[in-house]
Amino acid sequence: MPALQRKPTVARRRQVALLIETSNAYARGLLQGIVHYIREHRPWSFHLMEQGRGDDPPAWLENWHGDGIIARIETPRIARAVRKAGLPTVDVSAARLVPELPWVETDDAEIARLAAEHLLERGFKRFGFCGDDRFNWSAWRQGQFRTRIAAAGALHVFEAPAAAGDVAAEAAALRRWVTALPKPIGIFACYDIRGQQVLDACRSAGLAVPGEVAVLGVDNDALLCDLAAPPLSSVIPNTHRTGYEAAALLDRMMAGKTVRPVAHLIPPIGVAARQSTDVLAVDDREIARTVQFIREHACEGINVGDVLGTVPLSRRVLEARFKQLFGRTPREEILHVRLERVRQLLTETDLALYQIADRTGFEHVEYLSVLFKRETGQTPSEFRAAAQGR
Repeated sequence: MPALQRKPTVARRRQVALLIETSNAYARGLLQGIVHYIREHRPWSFHLMEQGRGDDPPAWLENWHGDGIIARIETPRIARAVRKAGLPTVDVSAARLVPELPWVETDDAEIARLAAEHLLERGFKRFGFCGDDRFNWSAWRQGQFRTRIAAAGALHVFEAPAAAGDVAAEAAALRRWVTALPKPIGIFACYDIRGQQVLDACRSAGLAVPGEVAVLGVDNDALLCDLAAPPLSSVIPNTHRTGYEAAALLDRMMAGKTVRPVAHLIPPIGVAARQSTDVLAVDDREIARTVQFIREHACEGINVGDVLGTVPLSRRVLEARFKQLFGRTPREEILHVRLERVRQLLTETDLALYQIADRTGFEHVEYLSVLFKRETGQTPSEFRAAAQGR
């Protein structure tokens, strides 16, 4: 008689609660990264409720018997609920209300660096910061931004009125602030909602954007940025990788492995430049024309000789004046623009490296690879894997 076949053992799906709001692009990016992780590994069953930022924890969590939690722990109520559950948990908030947990967040120092470079590259010597006192990451971004622009100019910081929650009073205060600022000025807003509010204040005050005031946000909430008037430039956090990393940590914890309660900081992808910062605050017309030419044609394989053809200056004079304003030579600026485009294509597409080289003005893939690693510390494939959470 044939031997009886044993039925295969079906592994129980782990039950994971996602205490993450669905009301903004940043949080939705986290959720997409988590989904990406489980598609590449064993599937989980998720428990998720439609909720807003800072809402109370769901009632079902009180008696829920699951395996793990990924949470934006931003209020004492959520912190208490997570502690009471006693399950493996990864925090994806910067509030740090449960310090004994590992946490995964955006790298605010790198966000501030990109913001400073973006505004400095546009020639600004005056800078503003519009933050939100409710959040740690706003203070961290302010401090890092101040450090980055210190050599170029002073930082003017918006101080919100004491009456928290008074929308009309805050809008009036913001309008007075942007009106009194020296011009032209580049303003870094701690996130896109703040950036939109700054744009509204400029419009109310009759200030030209970006001619008098350039505004840069964070989160790259495409809908919010495109609906702003004018469209808002924004630093792009790598929310997908942040969610992916959080899921990977939780998977290890649910398997019984020890995960230390330390920060896992995920660097941003780059800057999505839109009309709100599409300006050059440079009095030197020849250099302004040079920068514009480089930004428009760098990926077409141009060299310094092509740049010299656009201005009535010798190479020595051009390089001296360019470096005085931007801290690098025209050749270095060409490579900088090309490499930023390479970063973008590695992050947002699955194009082969030879195709990226062709689209960014590099004749040889080998040279691109060597240059990219020298500038970033990673090979293009390592960068792509990290940026896409693979």
